[in-house]
Amino acid sequence: MRLRILLPVLAALCSLPLAAQDAPASTPVFHTGAQAVVVDVVVTNGASEPIPALAQKDFQILEDGKPQAIDFFEEHTLSSAPAGLAPQLPPHVFTNRPSASVATAVNVLLLDSLNTPGPDQALVRRQTLDFLQHLQPGVRVAVFALNSRLRLLQGFTADTSLLQSVLAAKNQASVPGTTSVSRSSEDDLSDREEIANFASMLADADGGSLLTTNIAAHSLNEFSNYQLVQRTKITLEALKQLSRYLAGVPGRKNLLWFASSFPVAISPAGQDKQILLPGGQLWKQVREASSLLTMARVAVYPIAAQGIQADHSLDAESAASEGSDPALTGPAEAAARASNTAAMEQLAADTGGRAFYTSNNLSQQVRQAVDNGAHYYTLVYAPANTRMDGAFRRIEVKLITGHYKLAFRRGYYAADSSSQAATPAPAAESLASLLARGLPPSTQVVYQVRIGAAVPQPGPGAPAAGGNSKLAPPLTRYKVDFAIPAEGVTLDPAADGSRVGKIQVAVVAFDRGGKALNWTGSTLGLNLPAASYAQVQRSGIPAHLLLDLPPTAVSLATGVSDLTAAKSGSLEIPVPAPAP
Repeated sequence: MRLRILLPVLAALCSLPLAAQDAPASTPVFHTGAQAVVVDVVVTNGASEPIPALAQKDFQILEDGKPQAIDFFEEHTLSSAPAGLAPQLPPHVFTNRPSASVATAVNVLLLDSLNTPGPDQALVRRQTLDFLQHLQPGVRVAVFALNSRLRLLQGFTADTSLLQSVLAAKNQASVPGTTSVSRSSEDDLSDREEIANFASMLADADGGSLLTTNIAAHSLNEFSNYQLVQRTKITLEALKQLSRYLAGVPGRKNLLWFASSFPVAISPAGQDKQILLPGGQLWKQVREASSLLTMARVAVYPIAAQGIQADHSLDAESAASEGSDPALTGPAEAAARASNTAAMEQLAADTGGRAFYTSNNLSQQVRQAVDNGAHYYTLVYAPANTRMDGAFRRIEVKLITGHYKLAFRRGYYAADSSSQAATPAPAAESLASLLARGLPPSTQVVYQVRIGAAVPQPGPGAPAAGGNSKLAPPLTRYKVDFAIPAEGVTLDPAADGSRVGKIQVAVVAFDRGGKALNWTGSTLGLNLPAASYAQVQRSGIPAHLLLDLPPTAVSLATGVSDLTAAKSGSLEIPVPAPAP
């Protein structure tokens, strides 16, 4: 629904012209591709207690079976983390820099109602509230919800009262600290309609015959597979959005994911990757999500929202058990439960987390997950195999002495940022997809943006600013000024000693109903002599946009893309109606 409305806007942003300061095509560029692999390792004993005070000499790391030299080693505990303070910004200046600014583990609660029936959702909410009431001081938590799309309920905070108010509120639009565009009843209705439309979309694709065929068993199976594909697409997109949000947060991120079913498993087996879909569909999306989770250092802790996954195959009314698939009975239900457990174990093992599905005490399991991910060791190495061929590289970490359990990410894709394998979609298209209304911010590229009315305002008959020429007066012209830290984007050295790169900035304005009112953007080719490069290192790369808006409250979705490295940042900002 929303995507179809935004298609003209996104198409316009994807075709932005190159600015006049574009680097000449003949300038030879030397790409810097030094590779460093970061591996976070959790070490526990048989009682799941952390093992402290290990040294670098105690560890051995292998890539594809070959030993690697450890270049950096550090132990992290909650008590060793310095206090982080949010930056104080001037009026009308905003940033997508995350509030969690310390290099220690932070925790993300993902409340997944897309893959969880209503009764299980209520259980998750109650027991998560119980966990938050006893949250250890200093533990930082962010809260996300997933329905037909991902949305941020609360950014990172150690304020337990604020976190509890987010989960306890029936109308989360009124809770302070939510995303800049509040959740509305229309959003909830739209989510329900989009999920309900799965059935009608399937019928349309089959000429309306699939749901009315006389072969009922075949129809039900086809419909079930279609629903699984759709849920998996949404889930994978949510994981990608979540990874982009966490990319700018230093340290390890523990993703505590509550769901009754996990429709995708991410395996480190390269081309042998298995996902829980007929025919192994969605390979491309799985690989993208896996790579983004790796770059953001996210460890997944799947938690079964239904608690203990009981066997209903012998129940007299097992087919009608609430929360179960009515198409699954007896052996089929047991097989589905085993597949879901395998998916949880695989997600946890592949990302360095831990799966929880053997207790009805979800509050206790959340505490165990937080404690498990709070103490870890960071190992960094430069791989001996320097080929950036996109192949999957297996990682293995061992302890020289002692018999402990180690949890760590099992591999990565060796793809250079400029290679086709690392950029499955054009970077401009990637930025445009982040500028839909209500999405969490992306922090792959961190920036500041200042928004204010232009001075002086244009006179009568002045050309319109923005891509929507149909906007009727009265209009206010706004100036959007970006400041992009030079260290956050790729500026490659050229033969003449200058630095070259290419970035894109864009803005889309939405009204309260989610309609795109106006949009603009620019693609900037950068060719910076030594003096200019020294200047942008101090003050950042500037970019400026002008946009005409009607005299109403709007939300501005802003974005910056590093086209060389194919990474983007985004931030949605509320702009009140101008004073009379």
